[in-house]
Amino acid sequence: MKKVISLLLVFAIVFAFAACGTTNNEEEPKATEAPYQSVSMRVAGLAGPTGIGMVNLMKSQDDKIAKNDYKFSVVSDPTEIVSGMTNNSYDIAACPINLAATLYNKLQGNIQVLSVNTKGVLYILENGNTINSLSDLAGKKLYATGQGSTPEYILNYLLEKSGIADKVEVEYVTSHDELATLAASGKATISMLPEPKVTAALTKNADLRIALNLTAEFEKISGKTLIQGVVIAKKDFVEKNPEAVKMFLKEYEASINAANNDIETTSALCEQYGIIPKAPVAKKAIPNCNIAYIDGADMKASVSANLQIFFDANPKSIGGKLPSDDFYFGA
Repeated sequence: MKKVISLLLVFAIVFAFAACGTTNNEEEPKATEAPYQSVSMRVAGLAGPTGIGMVNLMKSQDDKIAKNDYKFSVVSDPTEIVSGMTNNSYDIAACPINLAATLYNKLQGNIQVLSVNTKGVLYILENGNTINSLSDLAGKKLYATGQGSTPEYILNYLLEKSGIADKVEVEYVTSHDELATLAASGKATISMLPEPKVTAALTKNADLRIALNLTAEFEKISGKTLIQGVVIAKKDFVEKNPEAVKMFLKEYEASINAANNDIETTSALCEQYGIIPKAPVAKKAIPNCNIAYIDGADMKASVSANLQIFFDANPKSIGGKLPSDDFYFGA
């Protein structure tokens, strides 16, 4: 009888613990996350390399799968970015790196750089086979574009650091299109051009070749990454919509990754949205356009190093002074 009573007590205790365990292990109902609230953004992109990374996001907007409501504008001249950001027509814009700093100074700090979107896109072309290093330019005539802007400052920096600044005759041509025509015709034997004009010239002259990649030459000399394009935003817009801006950057990074991983689709979108006139040219140019997404501390390090070079060459090129730390979003 005592044995039976003991067994009953054991069962009772086990049952009690099991009941307690069941109660304690019951999951608390999870609070449901509030759905993301889409924000309307007016985004400007430049035709050319700095606009390539945006085209897949533009397609997402057209397909109504983008998280924000993007209103895109594609412009052909950087001055349109200046006026649009100044008169509050745009919230976000892709633009040349020096223009970002100029706008920061012009708008008294009401501009932040969100990310890098394009590394260097400058190349030395030759109708011949004599140029294989920067030092080979000594004693030669080099045709170039971009006088008074970043291409000139980058070229001058490279020539000076190579010790040949006074040994190269540089003749500046008004437009990229004009120089591409001169290079393709053979009238400009050695030239400095950006993509996609490099590809446009190469397709018209089989004897023309890429002699030097100036992005690689810059990195060899400076130890830094050459940056030519960034994405900027109005600082007051960022402060008002921090989560929406983070969502934009997430979608923008995905768009850039798609540009590099699916060149065929991206090329067609470049033509569709007016970034590069012809898809076949875009297809050949994109691998040389160095489309990249860099943000945070790495962005600050590379952008600030490039701006220092431009400032040393001509303070007016970045609006008179180097931006403060508040210029760099997320750094």
